[in-house]
Amino acid sequence: MVCPEFSHPQSSSPMAKPRNRSFWCLPDAFLVFGVAFLALLLVASFWSFFTPTPNFEPTVTDPPSKLSMNPVDCSESGFGVNLKSDPKDPTFYDDPEMSYSLEKPVKDWDQKRAEWLKHHPSFAAGARERIVLVTGSQPKPCKNPIGDHLLLRFFKNKVDYCRIHGYDIFYNNLLLHPKMGSYWAKLPVVKAAMLAHPEAEWIWWVDSDALFTDMEFKLPLERYKNHNLVVHGWPKLIYEKKSWTSLNAGVFLIRNCQWSMDLINTWSSMGPMSKDYEKWGQIQRLTFKDKLFPESDDQSALVYLLYTEKEKYYDHIYLEGEFYFEGYWVEIVGGYENTTERYLEIERGAPKLRRRHAEKVSEQYAAFREEFLKEAGNGKGSWRRPLITHFTGCQPCSGDHNLMYAGESCWNGMVKALNFADNQVLRKYGFVHSDLHDSSTVTEIPFDYPADEGPW
Repeated sequence: MVCPEFSHPQSSSPMAKPRNRSFWCLPDAFLVFGVAFLALLLVASFWSFFTPTPNFEPTVTDPPSKLSMNPVDCSESGFGVNLKSDPKDPTFYDDPEMSYSLEKPVKDWDQKRAEWLKHHPSFAAGARERIVLVTGSQPKPCKNPIGDHLLLRFFKNKVDYCRIHGYDIFYNNLLLHPKMGSYWAKLPVVKAAMLAHPEAEWIWWVDSDALFTDMEFKLPLERYKNHNLVVHGWPKLIYEKKSWTSLNAGVFLIRNCQWSMDLINTWSSMGPMSKDYEKWGQIQRLTFKDKLFPESDDQSALVYLLYTEKEKYYDHIYLEGEFYFEGYWVEIVGGYENTTERYLEIERGAPKLRRRHAEKVSEQYAAFREEFLKEAGNGKGSWRRPLITHFTGCQPCSGDHNLMYAGESCWNGMVKALNFADNQVLRKYGFVHSDLHDSSTVTEIPFDYPADEGPW
């Protein structure tokens, strides 16, 4: 590529004045040479246009030391990691003794993961805060006529949240262990995700019937720096009430480390894969008087570990009760309209929050908004958006919802929650659902609106 001053010489215009008169006094030989050189450049440019350019990029097996250090490297993703490099150095993936299966425990996982990161240095930066969200559903079509549609919208909601915050997501709809079905199916998926994502510090399991209803909120990971598992729960209900609902295992954040591998191994030993499965069900019912069904379940099993082995587990498990890490839908969905109005009230007086912005910078606006949410409170009775609304007992796929709920309350609540969350996404694209009960219509919103009006 020639420089601009040579591609458009001053002499190209008859009215141009020479900047340096000595330039025009060059010998004829130099002029002849210049013309020949320009002709050669012209031929070369046409030749390069019609001739394929050889590829000198490194292959995926090249070690990091051979990779280009050019700051503009097309082999990198938008998050600054090199997705094309997998060095030949041996890692745990080359160990034939390793297994994704629950039957075979993983040993020395912290060292194995550290070694992998050492050979993939572009992933090391930011690894402590990297999250992979994992979710899933059953392998067969839903019995409920609208079940598959609802699951699709629940999944879309999770994809939207992950896209906004830059998280990877894995959706599984197969049983990775033939005996570990229903609520136990999550454990083999979580273990497999830990092995598949050594670059991630956290695996975030979210049930298929749970959805994000605060699309801006980001987990306070600094709060969990000394813990390996985060669940929504209350210590008093575990140690004083001995309740199997003292925590909810449908949503949990688990650190990608050896402690977690050991926990999954112990936890799953109370599930259907164990020869003592029936025995564990009996033990759980004797321990937790409010547990009405006989089978051992994953939630009761986790509460049992916390209750019987407090010294071993309690200090490593964070029972999050300060915000809706997951919230019971019955006490949440009725407040969405009030929450929407309170947030609009904040925006009417805060132009920087009312300002339209690109989806990729949503986290900054969440930080701006926090100063106005100090009086909102958290949990039941709060008008702050709940991070996750969990439709426990609704069974969107089978349709066999808990009989304590009125016939249409589950489905109406899901539609309302999905539209409430979708509005937070659609606003970045210029539209909203004006009616939370109607998913089919949208209203266009302006780039700005007067302080005494709302966008819908």
